[in-house]
Formats: sequence, structure tokens, C-alpha cells
Amino acid sequence: MLNQSKSHSKDGKSLNEWLCYLETIHKTEIDLGLSRINQVAKRLHIDFSFACVITVAGTNGKGTTCAFLENAFLGETVNGEKQKVAVYSSPHLEHFNERLRINKFDVDDQSLIIAFEKIEIVRQEISLSYYEYTTLAAFLVLMAVKPDVIILEVGLGGRLDATNIIDANVAVITTIDIDHQSFLGNDRETIGFEKAGIMRANQHIIVGDPDAPQSVLAYANKVNATSNHEQAMKKVKIRNKDFFITEQALSTNQETQGWQWHFIEPTEGDNETKFSLNDLVNTHIPQDNVVTALMVLKQLGITLTTAKVNNIIEQTQVAGRTELFICDYHKSNEFKYNNNEQQCDVMLDVGHNPHAGRFLAKTLTQFKTQNKYQRVIAVVAMLADKDIANTLAPFNEVIDDWNVAPLVVPRAATCEQMKKELTHFTNSINCFDNISQAFKMANQKAESTDLILVFGSFYTVAEIRLLLV
Repeated sequence: MLNQSKSHSKDGKSLNEWLCYLETIHKTEIDLGLSRINQVAKRLHIDFSFACVITVAGTNGKGTTCAFLENAFLGETVNGEKQKVAVYSSPHLEHFNERLRINKFDVDDQSLIIAFEKIEIVRQEISLSYYEYTTLAAFLVLMAVKPDVIILEVGLGGRLDATNIIDANVAVITTIDIDHQSFLGNDRETIGFEKAGIMRANQHIIVGDPDAPQSVLAYANKVNATSNHEQAMKKVKIRNKDFFITEQALSTNQETQGWQWHFIEPTEGDNETKFSLNDLVNTHIPQDNVVTALMVLKQLGITLTTAKVNNIIEQTQVAGRTELFICDYHKSNEFKYNNNEQQCDVMLDVGHNPHAGRFLAKTLTQFKTQNKYQRVIAVVAMLADKDIANTLAPFNEVIDDWNVAPLVVPRAATCEQMKKELTHFTNSINCFDNISQAFKMANQKAESTDLILVFGSFYTVAEIRLLLV
């Protein structure tokens, strides 16, 4: 994941040099806990009281949920003026600056460098991890810019993640599944508890997992135990209890499958009111994340209509999340890289855990059922500390040819590790020295009716995306 930098700090350090420095000042890469960052945050007087803050946690779907909310709020006006909307997320694909964007523009180098300088002055004896340091820097930039809406994507877990020093107006939980077991636990209930740690009393809480762990629901009840129960429950919204979807045929095109979004609002006594959005178009991002984001918007009083929501759906496409590069055979010169032409459509996805694997496999199955592609060719590279077996297993009937390679990072899985898991269901496995080589060979062998799927890690997608963009 690359970064470019032109600005420099007072002592001459560029952004890249600062980032390299931050990698050396703490004993471990991941060091969960809020005590260190809280102390430095107090010295910096971190305060977001000027904004509506939304914190988004979950195993998968955080980035796309944030992107949908971002597009929705950017379309809103207050007193005739467009809102200023900021999103903080991680990791990045190509440039570190992607981690903080304001009105869809990545933060500039100089703003980050100024923030780093301030942190370095006040932290003194306190050691901060790379993520803690950079999160505080983003917070300082946000305090300077003062956006109307701040959307924070939680990095790891929730309860002990650096973003959780902020008391948000809305806490969002997307899907819960197995990932980062060494830090969060080995089952959905334990992991759910960690994710739910972003919840606060008297706060809007949106649980978007259609089968949420009991630990998440119990945490929501616990934080609201001292509140007025009726008022608290109006602020807690659970997927498939308070909001849900149904499938339908679009009224404007009976051949296209559409869907409906429903919200049930309890009223006085045993009554309830129902709100529905009909004729919603197919999403570019996972539908579950749109479903969750709509509940956030509804809770915050945003007016929703089918036309408005369909417009946001069409706008919301996120780099590296089921991102499809269509091969235009009539303009092949536009698809040349390293003297190679793109032979077929290519999909990039950062999916790297079992839940993401199941979603991608389902998507590919639908493609094949609809006869969109004759074959699907996989190009995959993963990290060794991921659940490789259960991430790859869902693809046993949808991938026709596998091309695997190691990443150039310390945590990379070897070809042998990935091949060992794949041999349980396929013999069509090709090993390469690096992921770019694997992709180029897959592209050379592909027919125009094939699809190449590149997945397994942010690092995997970042490397191949550079060849395509």
C-alpha cells in the first residue's frame, strides 16, 4: 500500500518519513486499549461536540456502510447549505491520505504533518501505536475543519479500538463473524461483545446483522438499563425486528429483481406504524450494508424516498469492494498495462475472512446462474493469520481455476499454505512468485467470457488495482 508525499514538517520530515517513524516508536503493531490514547487526547483537548458523529463497527461491511452514509449526507442541506461530511477509515489501498476524506477529498499531507507535530509535542513519555497516533492526527484535522457529520469506521473490535474514545451520536454494528481471533475471541458471541463496546446509553444504536449474537443485543439492553425503557427502545433498532427487507419485481422492469425496505415504529399502546421504500434498485455494494445505513438515516430524521435512495445506491461504489472492471473490447487500448491487454472482466474484493468468502461465493454463483460468465478464475493472496481454510472453502463449486501467490509482507501466507487448503476440493491450482505475476498469467489464459476474481487481502487488491486503474 503506497503513499506519496511532497509536504514537509518544520524539521524537514515528509509524510512518508513521519509514517516510517511512527512504525518504530511502539513495541507492537496492534496494542488494544484506551488508556494511552485517552491521556494524549485529553492533552490535545479532542472534542467533537460540534458535529453529528456516527461510529461503525463490525467484521465486514464497515467501509461500504460508511460510504453510503457519506453519499447520503452529502446530498442533504441544512438552512439551504450543503453539509460538510468527513469519513475516517482504515486501512488504505494506495495512499495513506485515503484514511481521512472530507467531502470526498483525501486529506492533504501538510494537515497530517501539522497534526503529527502537535501529537509529538504533547505525548511526551506516552508510547502510541501507529494506529493510535494516526487516529489522533485525523481527530486533530477534523477539529480544525469542523465538519457537520463525522463518520468513524472502527479499526479492530470496538470496545478497545482507538476510535472508541469518542462518544458518538449513533453506534452502528454491521455483520459479526470470525476474524482477528487472537485479539477478539474465537466465536461470534465473544467477538460481538467486543464490537458492541462502541455503544453508549441514550444513543441511537443500529444493529444491522440479520442474525445478531445475543451478546450484542444484551449489551444494547445493558447500556440502556438506567434509561427510560420506552425512550431507550426507540433508539435501539435491530435488523429483522425493527427493520427488514423483502424482494420484489421492479415495477418499471419486470425482468429485473428489485427489493423493498421496511421499518416498523412502535407507537402508543400496542400500535405501530410501518414505513416502506419500494422499487429499490440492485446495489453495487453488499445489500445488507445499504439496509443498515438506511436505518441510520431514518433514525436521524433524514427524509427518505425511493427516488432519493436509488440515487444514493447508484452513487455508492467503493474501491476494492466487489469492484468490477469491465473489459471494453472496442477500446482495448484503454486497458493496456505492461503491454498486456485486459482479456476479460476483473472483479477486485478485499474480502479476507469466512463471512466475506461466503458473500463473494454467493455473488459469483448468481453470475453463473445468470450466464454472465462461462468461467471464474481466482487470483488470491492472503495473510497467514487469517482463517484461510474457511475463507476459501465456500468457493469450491464456483471457481474454475486458482492462481495463488505470496504477498510481500511479513505476515504473508505461503503458496504451500493456501494450496494445502485448496487441494481439499480442487486440483486446478497454479503457484506463482508474486501476485502481479499470478494476475498477468490468469489474464493471458482468460477468454472474453471469463471473470477474474482478485481477493484475499487489502494488500492483494492494492497491488493489482495499480495495474488496472
